[in-house]
Amino acid sequence: MAVSASELRQNVYRLLDEVLETGVPLEIERGGRTLRIVPVEGPPKLDRVVGREDFIVGDPEELVHIDWSENWRP
Repeated sequence: MAVSASELRQNVYRLLDEVLETGVPLEIERGGRTLRIVPVEGPPKLDRVVGREDFIVGDPEELVHIDWSENWRP
């Protein structure tokens, strides 16, 4: 998609959101030249997951059968 600099100025947030949603670069024509706004792909979100030492590892079905009566106080 190509737009003029004036159209970009009038609709900058809508056009930027469209580029982010679709991944299609936006071309801006200014002074006989063309500029391009392209989304940059960052690292996958799962790469930012921080490991935890205090989480439960194992079969979730085993949790149903644990006797919590010693630890639970009404």
